[in-house]
Amino acid sequence: MNPAITIATARRIMNQLRHDHRTVALMVLVPTLVMILLYYVMDDERSFAMWAPILLCVFPFLVMFLVTSIATLRERTSGTLERLMASPLGKLDLLLGYGIAFGLMACVQVALALTVSLTWLGLDLPGDLWPLVLVALLNALLGTALGLLCSAFARTEFQAVQFMPIVMIPQILLGGILVPRAQMAAPLEWISDVLPMSYAIEAMRDAVVGGDIGGEFWRDLLIVAGAALLALVLGAATLRRRTP
Repeated sequence: MNPAITIATARRIMNQLRHDHRTVALMVLVPTLVMILLYYVMDDERSFAMWAPILLCVFPFLVMFLVTSIATLRERTSGTLERLMASPLGKLDLLLGYGIAFGLMACVQVALALTVSLTWLGLDLPGDLWPLVLVALLNALLGTALGLLCSAFARTEFQAVQFMPIVMIPQILLGGILVPRAQMAAPLEWISDVLPMSYAIEAMRDAVVGGDIGGEFWRDLLIVAGAALLALVLGAATLRRRTP
């Protein structure tokens, strides 16, 4: 890994995104638009206050996974990746560059969604704002890392999208959003215990409760961050230099 090459890769990707207005709009605007839609569908401040933090955790995760997996696949199918890998660029440099570039986009995404929710939509948080922001950003980075990992196993954009119901939907269903994890059947609870999204949702709930942040919150964040790092390392190990 070469930090200079990693930063140069991130800068190249940011320049590409600057000219791809549709992708930027998808990443930045979709979570905010969904929050606005949720507010008017529920038409109840208490219900909105209950669901808004969870959606701030889920939607950046989904959007960043989708955009990252497709963007990385385009690099491979267009031959760009093959040319880059012939240079001193390493696999981990490439994936970390993507992670930094899309991580910066995730910061903009989360900042806009939170700003609109806290001002226009009147979301009232009993606790501090920074734990909520931290969880949302880490979850967006987790989605980015999983998207980079899954893109290594796809040959077409359609195959990349197919990973969403396989990788993402089970994490949401088993993460404790609809049914508390302790009330699930034992096999489902065991599966939930190894899914990083479960810990992101738990951390999000701790963040919005208010009061002092305990050790469980930081444990959950470390698990999410560790899962994101592991996905990046596995993505680097499985990334093919040539697209079949």
